[in-house]
Amino acid sequence: MGERPGTDRRFEIVPSVLPADFAKLGEACVALEEAGVDRIQFDIMDGRFVPNLTFGPDVVAAVRPHVSVPFEAHLMVHEPAWLVERFVEAGCTTIILHAEANLHLHRALHVVLDAGANAGVALNPATPPEAIDFVLDLVSHVLVMTVNPGFGGQSYIATMEPKVAAIRRLVLDRGLDIDIEVDGGIHPGTVQGAARAGANLLVAGSGLFGDVAGLAHAVTELRDLAESTR
Repeated sequence: MGERPGTDRRFEIVPSVLPADFAKLGEACVALEEAGVDRIQFDIMDGRFVPNLTFGPDVVAAVRPHVSVPFEAHLMVHEPAWLVERFVEAGCTTIILHAEANLHLHRALHVVLDAGANAGVALNPATPPEAIDFVLDLVSHVLVMTVNPGFGGQSYIATMEPKVAAIRRLVLDRGLDIDIEVDGGIHPGTVQGAARAGANLLVAGSGLFGDVAGLAHAVTELRDLAESTR
């Protein structure tokens, strides 16, 4: 798999709320904050770009007053620029757009920045790093999907680790201040591979909610395993 650059950036545990009981979403977010997560990701799906539907900005806004950790919206939405301001108003400080879902990606990322949020760009498994080569100057982080987006509980695609490593080397070579996030199948058995490749934002859904020892144990274990790769 070639050189794995790792990272000296701070590891953050970022739960996806997809596995939560949506009838108790606010309570789930409070429990995540109490467990020590660093931010919370909301997976926004439109039934078109991905074969699933989740929730809109009003749901995110309803949860926002109950926790203090930052929110990020992962917009798995076809041409979502019209939604960006709504999610910023709902309390998301980072908006992640898919390279594949935005015909004019550069313009769409500027919509995020103009709304006062940090911009992230996401890549599906089949999309090469070259797709974001000319927008890296606009983003605070790159999200490498380690499953095909649309559903939680999928198996980690380990062959995405060379992509993570390639993006980390590119960021280092250019001297950019960019986090690299991985999302999909992250659990105690996979987190070290992602961290060694250069990811520092670690999105976990089932890997957190499915821990029989509880959320706090799951968060601590993932963080400790990532830190052990340094």
